[in-house]
Amino acid sequence: MIVKKDNMNTEKSLSQQLHEQLGEVIADTPSGGKLPSEPQLAKQLGVSRATLREAMRIFETQGLIHRRQGVGTFVIPPGHVIETGLEVLESLHTQASRMDLEVQLGPYQIAVKDADQKRASLLEIKPGDPLLEVTWVMETQGRPVAFLVDVLPVNVLDRAELQKGFNGSVLDLLMKRPDLMLTTSRTEISAVAAPADIARSLGIQRGDVVLFFEATLYTSEGRVIDYSHSYYLPGYFKFHVVRRVGQGGGPPK
Repeated sequence: MIVKKDNMNTEKSLSQQLHEQLGEVIADTPSGGKLPSEPQLAKQLGVSRATLREAMRIFETQGLIHRRQGVGTFVIPPGHVIETGLEVLESLHTQASRMDLEVQLGPYQIAVKDADQKRASLLEIKPGDPLLEVTWVMETQGRPVAFLVDVLPVNVLDRAELQKGFNGSVLDLLMKRPDLMLTTSRTEISAVAAPADIARSLGIQRGDVVLFFEATLYTSEGRVIDYSHSYYLPGYFKFHVVRRVGQGGGPPK
């Protein structure tokens, strides 16, 4: 049970204590094992169920537990993390395969939509022109961990080709095209609060922090042929960048 401290840092101390004690419960539960029910766990830790849920959200986005509605909360087995550098553009499937990590295609949709102003400008077409929009959820161990959207002009990929045996990777399909010379991708990365629709797809709470990638893929002619935006659960992905020391490096003279 959490013991209250009568000082200015009481609220922070209680939060830290709850985080530590809940972490101990999770650590003491075997991988794949089920935690006590929310009422039992709240009583055990001496907090309200609402306070407990807030604490559990942190562990869930870290990839340590998975709450299944109406079933319970389970401890995630270790090792189900995609860790990769960002220097080379690769699909998630390629990265996962290199790490012997099995990923699955979750719910997905392939649709033709009219281009809005932003997408039309990025892809150098007219507003209202048709675009191919591909949305899909990546899963591992039955748990959704990423939500991805690719938007392309309809003449770049055939809808029928996408619908036949689609495994989730638009990038892999584009890389197989002999008539496309892909060269670079410009990507902006940020941490954002998950919108309601993304939160539902990833099985988290609206407002939980997720990693957000917004990217444009270029051909050798400088043409943007793919605009993508993706949401990743932080606990399941570790991205790093290898950086070269600049000319100003070295000891002072």
